[in-house]
Formats: sequence, structure tokens, C-alpha cells
Amino acid sequence: MNSLLTYIKGDKYLWAAIIFLSLFSFLPVYSASSNLQFIVGSGTTTSHIIKHASFIIIGICFVFIIQNIDYKYFGAFAVIALPFVVFALLLTLLQGTTIDGANAARWLKIPGTSIAFQSSVFASLTLLVYISRYLTKNKDIKITLAKSIMPLFFPILIIIGLILPANGSMAVIIFATVMILLFVGGFPLKYLALIILSIILCVTFFIAIVLSFPEKFENISRVKTWQNRIERFNNNEVGLEDYQVMNAKAAIVDGGTTGVGPGKSSFKQVLPQSASDFIFAIVIEEYGLWGALILIFLFLFILFRVVVIATKIHTYFGTLLVFACGFPICFQALLNMGVAVNLLPVTGQPLPLISYGGTSMWVTYIALGIIISVSTQIKSPEELEIEKKKQSEAIIEDIA
Repeated sequence: MNSLLTYIKGDKYLWAAIIFLSLFSFLPVYSASSNLQFIVGSGTTTSHIIKHASFIIIGICFVFIIQNIDYKYFGAFAVIALPFVVFALLLTLLQGTTIDGANAARWLKIPGTSIAFQSSVFASLTLLVYISRYLTKNKDIKITLAKSIMPLFFPILIIIGLILPANGSMAVIIFATVMILLFVGGFPLKYLALIILSIILCVTFFIAIVLSFPEKFENISRVKTWQNRIERFNNNEVGLEDYQVMNAKAAIVDGGTTGVGPGKSSFKQVLPQSASDFIFAIVIEEYGLWGALILIFLFLFILFRVVVIATKIHTYFGTLLVFACGFPICFQALLNMGVAVNLLPVTGQPLPLISYGGTSMWVTYIALGIIISVSTQIKSPEELEIEKKKQSEAIIEDIA
């Protein structure tokens, strides 16, 4: 055990939360994957749990590798990766995948292979790291709206605009996180308010055009799907999403305070997406209210460690980078839980580190690896003072 701990760097508390959530995910995924075997007719529970294990092992390897990389390089990585993720988003959008006549292009298959990835999650992390770098580079420069349009807002609008037609919930999450990151990074409030108002007006205009001419946008937009979800959510009408929510609420009631026990969920067979989007309901059914509270506590604990690391790191870029990587994970977790308990309309967002899946889980591990990389370079006030003294002495020697 001690030899293993020597390979673990950075914030040990964050590492503990990552490992606990990763190990715990095996229980609900193995239980809920029977739905994929018997209802969907895909694979076996054994094959699914092996696949899930491979996702986790690769994800943990990402964290081990990334923790050894100096976090200062991630800004440059984001600049290089940005054109590639925009190109990937464009290909994803143009591939023409539809469900019930609406655009559902979220996965991009690598030609000649069976490998597919969700381009939007890679784009989200890349954009947030890029913005962190931009704010750091310009923290001592007077920011003007005109000078920010091309290097900052053009990439934001392009990425959100390419994600919005097929994945509205992801676009909203990215937009909210970007605005909060800009606020934390000290971007002028008057420009921030103008940007928010402009984007809201553009989206409203886009939705109005789509609803006015539905036949022109039938296969390239999910606006009608969003409208139906919101209307059914407000009017308590029954649709596929409502069928999911009804069964999710039934599973929660069945779980009660103590739960029915690991693997004993009965609603996993009738609840669509029980291994992914609605896995939180299965957790409550099998482990009860206490299981749900522990899960919520762990994600809040991750958020707490993110805040601690962001405030302790001595560089501006480190603070913004930790926030950019950590906040979306906790935000997405709370969003997924809110959908499962019917506080929010169905969004299709998985529960980070718990839901069955590949791309989203890997990007979460990569983001956590970046946070841990930052935490490895936290220095005490005494160490910072010694470093400043050495720098001053070096300057004096150069002058002499």
C-alpha cells in the first residue's frame, strides 16, 4: 500500500474521493446493466461491467499521467487543440444523426474503426482551459470589447453554436460555466452583461425562426424537442421523458430511507437509461436516502477541495484552471440528480464518475487529473517567501 501511495501526488483528499466514487460505480452499473441485456438486448451484464472497468482503469491512468505534467502547459495544449475540437464538432453536427426527426448528432465515429467519442465534452474542457489562459495573459492589460471579440468570444460562440442544435443542455452548461469563469477571472461586468444579453437574444431569435419554419429545420435542430420537454414538465403530461421520470420517482419511493439492497432494484428493468442518465434513481432505490446523501456529500466534498486548491495555488492561471475543470463536474452532478428527482426537465446528462459510459467519464478523469496537477505545486507561505528571496538575489547578481 505504501509503495502505491508513492505514485499518488497532489491532493490526497481529492484522490480518495475519486477512488471511492470509481469503485462505488461498479455496484449500480452492474445492477442497472441488466436492463441493457434483457430489455435493450445489448451484451451481457458481465461484458458491460468489464467494459465499465476498462473505462475506469484507463481514466485512472489518465489521472496518474496528468498529475506529473506541469499545469502551465495545459494552456498551450488548449490553444493547439481548439481548431481540432471545432472541426470535430462540425463533423459531428453534419453527420445527420436524427431521433424522431430531430438532430441527435452527439457521437463522432473514427473512420475505419468501431471507436466513437462525444466531441462536445472534449470541446467543453478545451474551451474552458483556453479561456483560463486568455484571462491570465490579459490580467494586467485593460480589456476592451473590441479586442476580445476574435480571441475570446469568437471561439465561445463557435463552440456553443455547434453544440446547441444537437445538445442543448450541454450548450447551456458550457455557457453558464464560461460566464461564471469570466466573472471569477475579473472580466469587466459591463461587457459580460452585454455578452449575456446578446447571446440570449441570438438564441431566442434562433428558436423563433425554427418554430416559425419547422419544416426547414426539421433534421438539424432539437428546438421542438426542448419545447415539448419543457411543456410536459410544466403541465405534468406523459411522454417518454415523463415515463422515465415517473419510474425514477417510483424507484426513489421504493428505496425509502435504507434502500432495498445492492442489486435488488426492480425498476432498473423498466427505467430507460437506468445505467446512465437515471442511475441516481437506482442508487436511491438500492441504497436509500442515506446512499443518496453520501453521494451528494462526495460531490460537494470534491467542490470543497476544488475551492481549497484554487485558493491555495499561488498563480492566477492555476486558480482559474482548477475552477474551470472542477466546477462543471459538480454542476453536472447536481443537474443529473435534479433531473432524477424531477426538479429539472430531462437533460440527458450522465452522473460524473458513476454513470456507465466512456467519453464523458474519461474527460472527467482528465479534468480531475489537471486539478491534481495544480495541487502538486501548492507551496507554503514560507516556501513562497524563500522563492521570492532567491529571485531577488538573482536579480541583484545580474545587475552587479
